[in-house]
Parts: sequence; C-alpha cells; structure tokens
Amino acid sequence: MRKLLSVTCILLAMSVTISGCSSNKSASRDPFAGIGSPRYKGDGPVPMGGGRYHVGEPYQVAGRWFKPKEQPHYDKTGPASWYGEAFNRRMTSNGEWFDMTRLTAAHPTLPLPSYAKVTNVNNGKTVVVRINDRGPFVGPRIIDLSKQSASALGFKQQGTATVRVQYIGPAPLNDDGSNLMAMNEELERGTPLRQMIAAAGGKRRSEPVQLAQADPVEEGAYQAEPEQQVIQFEPNIPSPVNYFVQAGTFADPDNAERLRQEFVNIGPVQVAELMGNDGPVYRMRVGPFDNINDAQVALNQVHGYGLPDAHLLESHLQQASLQ
Repeated sequence: MRKLLSVTCILLAMSVTISGCSSNKSASRDPFAGIGSPRYKGDGPVPMGGGRYHVGEPYQVAGRWFKPKEQPHYDKTGPASWYGEAFNRRMTSNGEWFDMTRLTAAHPTLPLPSYAKVTNVNNGKTVVVRINDRGPFVGPRIIDLSKQSASALGFKQQGTATVRVQYIGPAPLNDDGSNLMAMNEELERGTPLRQMIAAAGGKRRSEPVQLAQADPVEEGAYQAEPEQQVIQFEPNIPSPVNYFVQAGTFADPDNAERLRQEFVNIGPVQVAELMGNDGPVYRMRVGPFDNINDAQVALNQVHGYGLPDAHLLESHLQQASLQ
C-alpha cells in the first residue's frame, strides 16, 4: 500500500510539473525539444542566431497534438505567457541558444526561425520577435515570449496577456542581432509586414556581391553552374543587366512547389524542369531584378529559408530565361 501511494505521488508530481510550466516540452516527439536540453557552457552572452531552419513533423505533448507547417498568412489573437530563468542559456528547438534578455519567442507550429509581429491588445504595444523555440503547451495559449519580449509589451508583471500574433516571414540563421533590430526599426516606421524583411535586409549590406554569369538553358538540358566573378557596384544605382537569385535545384517536386509558393512574396519565380543523372530535377530562380541592391535583399530572404548555397546571377539580354 505504501509503495502504491509513493508511485501515485510521483505521478501526481509529474502531472503538476507538466501542467504548470508553459514551456515544458519533456513529452514532445520533436528531437530538439526537451526541458533537459543542453545548457550553454561558455562564459559571457550566448551566441546569437545559428541553429537550423526547422519546421518539423507533428508531435504530441501531454496528449495534445501539434502540427508544424508553413503558415504565411498566420494571424491569430489569444493568450500569451513568458518564460525566463528556467530555460535561460539552454538550446532551443531549432538548435539556437535561448537568452531571456533578447526579443525571442516560442510558438508551437510556425517555422523556426521566423519573425512575427506581436501586439498587446490591451495597451497597443508592439514588437517584432524572433521565433526560435517550441511552446507554449498549456491551455489556449498561442505564444510564449522571452522575458524581454514580455517586458517590451508591458505584461511581464502580470505574467500573461492577450496578444495578436502576425507572421512576417523567415528569419536569417546568421542574425547577430542587427537584423532583428532593423526589423523593429521598420515596425516603428510603419513599414507593411510583407515589406519589412526586404527593407530591414537592405539596410544591412553594402559590400561587393559574388555573382555568377547566367547562360541560356536549352530545353531538357542539365548544366553545371558557371564560375563566379566579383562585380563592384555603387549603392542604389540601377544596372542595365538583370539579376536573379539562384535558389537551388531540387529533386523533390513537392519541395520545389512549397518553396515556389513562399518565394512569390520575394519576387517573380521561375522553375525549370531539367534532366539529371537520376531523373528530372527542378531548378528555381527568383527574379529578374534590375537593381543589384534589390537582388541582394532577395538573396538575404532566400538564405533565410535555409538555403545557404543560394547565390546571385547576372543576365545580359535576358540570357537567364529558363524557357
């Protein structure tokens, strides 16, 4: 009887722990989730950015299923909570390090990492956050904000608030904090959500860009990418040539279609079906852009989708047509 009572107490304690922590992920099937995730062992601030682009498979927490997916039009209002010390300096669900003093958040289903505009509907305060973790998993809560994010929205003392969460788009993996700062500057300027990533990215780069010459592609031909050349440019000066973002070549048509639907928010998308050694492949380009700065902004956005090998091409007399 005493042994049975002890087991019951242990199970009860476990139940209280799961239901009392808005960010508890110990029952998750997501391989990067877990309250026992690694803690950063270095001294000083944890690194910014890093990790990986991650959507993930459906997973279950405390008997409830969550289905991550691309949600470009996500706009939802509901309860929010915040998390801090218990998870500070631990690895997040996409492999980044959580710092409660930065403008980050956890969401159960949006892609990681991504940007979202969060508005406290009670006081009108807004902030752009970097979503890099999974959660919350308690009741109807729709987002779990870092301590700093909750403070910026004016509800740190209350613990919870009703907020509106609006998805903006993918966040770059290598953000050192300057891109998120630029995003919030664009928020203050009133830049429309669909233009914020491009506007913020355009303010962060002015160095020479690596370009590759785009050659004509014959129908059904599969060609290796040409060698790159470096081109110097003056900021904001239009060029007589066209520029394309070479996003990549994909063997899975479903992946190609998913990315095509995402990239239409960046610019015109061209997909060519080519014949590779193992069957058809699908090469994707975004463009044309008649200004190299606009092309670089688009390249930054494509990199944000977890495609680090994407690069710029220049085209003379529409040679980069995929037809």
